[in-house]
Amino acid sequence: MQIVKKILFVIPVILCFMSTTCETDDVDVSGDICDQITEVNETKFNDLDSDQFTFVNAEIIDDCLNIEISASGCSGDSWEFNLVDSGAVAESSPEQRYLKFKLINNEDCLAVFKKTVSFDLRLLRVSGSNKIILHLDGLDTSLEYIY
Repeated sequence: MQIVKKILFVIPVILCFMSTTCETDDVDVSGDICDQITEVNETKFNDLDSDQFTFVNAEIIDDCLNIEISASGCSGDSWEFNLVDSGAVAESSPEQRYLKFKLINNEDCLAVFKKTVSFDLRLLRVSGSNKIILHLDGLDTSLEYIY
């Protein structure tokens, strides 16, 4: 009888332990602290295709990832940008996330321009953590987002 009680105690404890996972916080990103919001979408991440560009600089300031790129164009005024997160969180310490940057460039000129755009990172936060490592596809170094 003693063994049955122990088993009935241990099973729920194990199930509770197994059900804990890293999840992102529910964050209100309605404020305009950055130019754009980072999108979390596994399908878009996997299917993302970008026009040619070169990373010039990437840095995190407060809750914004500022990305400076260079690309050919006529002025860069019509360029569009997207930052997409895979939705996957590597459960390490600190946790890690994976992103891709997309440039939409319909300008057919040979001049080279630089542009900087910022993306709100608050949707990428992980519950129970205050820091994550961001891996931006094509960028040589990882970025540390502390919040």
